[in-house]
Amino acid sequence: MTKRVLFLCTGNSCRSQMAEAIVNARYSSEWQAFSAGTHPAGFIHPLAIQVLREIGIEQRGESKSVEQFRQQDFDLVITVCDEANEACPIWLGRGKRLHEGFRDPAKAPGTDDERLLVFRQVRDEMLQKIPSLLKS
Repeated sequence: MTKRVLFLCTGNSCRSQMAEAIVNARYSSEWQAFSAGTHPAGFIHPLAIQVLREIGIEQRGESKSVEQFRQQDFDLVITVCDEANEACPIWLGRGKRLHEGFRDPAKAPGTDDERLLVFRQVRDEMLQKIPSLLKS
């Protein structure tokens, strides 16, 4: 049976979207991933889409509110915001809760190339950390 994981953050435009796409692309035999935010931005950041595409992942999701998942059960709920800078959402539904903070690439300063580099760094951190989070 496929397990369900929900990635939570504030805007659901970058980090949680990238995590959802990575799990659905690389671990779909065991996991079905979803993502949501407490204050959805209403869009997926174009640089998040670009850095996923660079590794062969097409993200076609949409920015979603955590409210649409409140009555659903998950095996795992992972908050991905960086506690030092933001208030992470709290999940009140069923599911084991974990926190793995990633910095918000959407807030990275600099030129387009410098910002793209930060999106790549966050993506690569996720590629490294997500497998162990799913095993926990």
